[in-house]
Amino acid sequence: MTDTITYSEYQSELQLPHIIHLIENDLSEPYSIYTYRYFIHNWPNLCFLAKDGDDYVGVIICKLDRHKDRLRGYIAMLAVAKTHRKRSIGSNLVKMAIRAMRELSADEIVLETELTNQGALRLYQQLGFIKDKRLYRYYLNGVDAFRLKLFCKTMFEESERNRVLTSGSRLS
Repeated sequence: MTDTITYSEYQSELQLPHIIHLIENDLSEPYSIYTYRYFIHNWPNLCFLAKDGDDYVGVIICKLDRHKDRLRGYIAMLAVAKTHRKRSIGSNLVKMAIRAMRELSADEIVLETELTNQGALRLYQQLGFIKDKRLYRYYLNGVDAFRLKLFCKTMFEESERNRVLTSGSRLS
């Protein structure tokens, strides 16, 4: 099977019906049009799509903003058409989002996923995310969630940067 999947950043409102269709078919939570627009209009550079020919087969929607003293990325939605799973599309979309958020200096990236979604848990853990906390009855369907977190900057980098700033010495 020749892989014809292409990836791109969100371009226009014309893509919104395709995004909504993918997410409604895949995720358990219902989202209003305003939720999609909140993310896509504020962070269009953190929304990526996968296409197979003319068909949209995957989407990831993210944001990046301040959380306490950190710049936190957030993966709000990830969906891959059932017909196109097991082809690394979800993994590639997450990697694109991580790369984009790291380039924008994200300190960490978080997301929530259903406790029962073993495929998603496996995907994110393979990409370096760790379970941060369990959120009881988080979803409208009553299912618990795990908050997962990826640290983009190591504690060594941060402590080394602080040492340099306080001592005036230079990194070699």
